[in-house]
Formats: sequence, C-alpha cells, structure tokens
Amino acid sequence: MSTLLIFGLGYTGQAIASAFRAADWRVEATGRAGALDFSDEDAVRAALARADAVLSSVPPVDGTDPVLERYGDALTAPWLGYLSSTGVYGDCGGAWVDETAPIGIASRQTRRSARAAADLAWLALGARSFRLPGIYGPGRSAFDRLRDGRAHRIDQPGQIFSRIHVADIASAVLAALDAPPGAYNLADDLPAPQNAVVEEACRLAGLPLPALLAIDDPALPPASRAFYAENRRIANGKARRVLNWRPQFPTYREGLRAILREG
Repeated sequence: MSTLLIFGLGYTGQAIASAFRAADWRVEATGRAGALDFSDEDAVRAALARADAVLSSVPPVDGTDPVLERYGDALTAPWLGYLSSTGVYGDCGGAWVDETAPIGIASRQTRRSARAAADLAWLALGARSFRLPGIYGPGRSAFDRLRDGRAHRIDQPGQIFSRIHVADIASAVLAALDAPPGAYNLADDLPAPQNAVVEEACRLAGLPLPALLAIDDPALPPASRAFYAENRRIANGKARRVLNWRPQFPTYREGLRAILREG
C-alpha cells in the first residue's frame, strides 16, 4: 500500500485524504485533524522517509513557508504536491490567465508575494503546484454564508472570479499522480461574479437576496474588500490536457445543487 503524507489536514486536505483512501492509499497527516504533530521532528521525518507522495496545503506564515523551512531537506519522496493559490497572478483586470502568466514577488512582506515565492520554491523541488481559486463545497458554500449572515452582494459591475468544488480538487490531485511536475490551474469552466453565486444559492434555497452593498460600505469586512480588489478568469486547459481531468461540477450551478441535495 502506497503512503501519502499531507502537511495541513484542513478542509481541502481532508477531501484529498478521503479520495486517496478510497483509492487504497494509506494517508498520514499533520494538522488539527491529523495524527502527526508538525513540531515533532522525529515523527514527521520518519513519516517523510516512508512516504511515496507528499502534499502540502500549508500557506506561508510571516513571509516564509513553514514546511520548506523546517523539512525542506527531507522532501525526497518520488511525488511532491503543493496547494497554491491563483492569487499568485494578482489582479488581471478580468482577463483569462493560464500557467504561462508571470507571477510576481515584489516584496516578501506581502501575503501575495510570499505565496508566489513558496509556489516557485515548491516548483524548484519538482513539485506539482495546484493553483486554486475560491474553494467551496459542503460546509463551505454560499448556503453557509447566507445562513450565518455573511453573504454579500457587491455593486461592482464586471467583477469576475473563478472557483472550484473541493471534490474536483481531490480528483485532480489523484489524476496528477502520473503527471509531470509543474503548475496546474484547477478551476471550473465558468468564471462568474460572486453576486451570481449568491443569487443562485438564494433561488435554490428560497431565500431573500442580501442587500447590494458598495465596495466601500462599512458593513463589508476588510478581507472582503481585498477579495474584490482582484479580477481574473482562470483557464483550466492544461489540467484538462495533461491530467485528463474534467470537473465533476463544471459550474457553480451544479455544485450548489449537489450541496443542497446533500443537505
């Protein structure tokens, strides 16, 4: 039985772990849901030594990648993967972006540049860097934000984002086991305004629409304003060609309907 070691068993990591276990892999992991303590170097290095594949979902902390900083010298498994972010491309003015687009590292003091530096560092080790847009799925969707009063509609015409269902990330990582190292954009087929997603969730659930807010409305959290400061469409053609991968949920509509069916 092959073994996958996951650094950071969070929301996406757990979906990937479930997919690998279903494919008869043994999975070890650090993180709150994992059995390994990241700071226990002896245990983690022993796990790294027996791993056939290693995947990190740990983002940079204080400008550096904790996994690379602490265990970079032990990342010798035949297969390496890294869950990155399409935020490395920055604001693209709504244009389509593929893996050939440059990623900038203007200052290591910014969150985006630290992520870009980590992405490039993992690629230099021969990893597959999975660049992810907005992630949603059961327990983390527009339905949850509506229920908690956190859903917003923003009066900002022309704003476009890409997203991906968590199950489609898991299937892509599995598909990449035989793929060459490199960057892979993982996104569904329909970039869309966030307003459209919220409105579809309201329609499906029979809920009233949240108020339309201006981007500078005090009710909008700073993190949300930062989110709306970027605008891009993520192209998934390379993942389709090289991984022979197709999203099970090609748009947010199928994804939301599936989440609603699951309760």
